[in-house]
Amino acid sequence: MKKKVAEFTKYRADMNDKILNSGFSDFKKFFALDNKAYVEGALNSKTKEMMGLVASMVLRCNDCILYHIDRSVAEGASRKELYESFNIALIVGGSIVIPHLRYAMEILDELLSEEENK
Repeated sequence: MKKKVAEFTKYRADMNDKILNSGFSDFKKFFALDNKAYVEGALNSKTKEMMGLVASMVLRCNDCILYHIDRSVAEGASRKELYESFNIALIVGGSIVIPHLRYAMEILDELLSEEENK
């Protein structure tokens, strides 16, 4: 795993562990609800992850963008499918999304170059 993705993945796991083991049960309820939203249903998981990606780009959350690109790739999303998702975010969010589009392209290159080399 490349550096940015690996650092994020470790930080996320460490902090999620801290949050979920804090003794405050409402955190666990929200995390369970979040996880359930992305499982197979009428929409497949890949589509749901790409929807989450679009929302994350429009909301301008780079951590979420990285997470949803990683999950989308894991669910089998192609570069072209992700480009189309990026474009939906750009259309919906406007020019304020451009810095996050740059970030998304960087993360996608990092993830797909790793996947393409397997």
